[in-house]
Amino acid sequence: MENIESFFNNEWSIRLINSIIILLISFVLYKQITYLLNKKTGRNKSKLLNSSKGKAYIKPIKKIIRTVFIFVTIFLILQVNGVNINSVLTGVGIIGVIFGLAIQDWLKDIIRGTSILADEYFHVGDIVRYKNIEGKVLELGLKTTKIKDLATSNIISIANRNIEEIEVVSNLIYVRIPVPYEVSVERAEKAVADIIELVKKNDNVNNCTYKGVADLADSSIQYLLEVDCNQQYKLQVRRDTLRSILIGLANHRIEVPFTQIDIHNK
Repeated sequence: MENIESFFNNEWSIRLINSIIILLISFVLYKQITYLLNKKTGRNKSKLLNSSKGKAYIKPIKKIIRTVFIFVTIFLILQVNGVNINSVLTGVGIIGVIFGLAIQDWLKDIIRGTSILADEYFHVGDIVRYKNIEGKVLELGLKTTKIKDLATSNIISIANRNIEEIEVVSNLIYVRIPVPYEVSVERAEKAVADIIELVKKNDNVNNCTYKGVADLADSSIQYLLEVDCNQQYKLQVRRDTLRSILIGLANHRIEVPFTQIDIHNK
């Protein structure tokens, strides 16, 4: 009995008990808040929370809450154990300045990522071009954006500070039909009309329209088609469109012109 009384009357014992109580309270509060947050996002039918934008925000919010709880708990424990918090905060401030200089790029990624989510520059599922790569956006984060290269299926992670280099790819492609000069415009446009119908039958093509004469080239007249298609399959749609052009020209007995050089002797 005396041992128990001496234990509770001991200053270090009291500090230990207070530290344990702080840890328990902090742990319970953190678990309760994260539980409510998960429950809210899991059952909420709001389009905002269920969108990629909302999900991208929820993840860092959870990390921020956890970080705040860790720091607050540490400071409270230090305080009940007699540590001068003011001196600790001063030291943390100096370290924070040094740390801030070291993570400038990381902060740029976070700021740019927030801007992407807020402005909705592009979304998960969009087809974008980064340098010479066209890919599908798989994930939007505050720090990085992940895309899948359509040509190789490689997963590429792009720091958000470089996001200005990303272009959103249009769902339109433009293909020229070369027709020899000796073929009349009326005959050529009849062939173009049939080619359009062939293109429309291809997979992943939404629409195909004739835009007129694009160029008077050296060996041919260039008739322009605009093809509206699924962005993800643009490369295949272009190949299918070229095939339809060859078939359509052959059906009208029009040969694909090739470069010719006329030599005139005096």
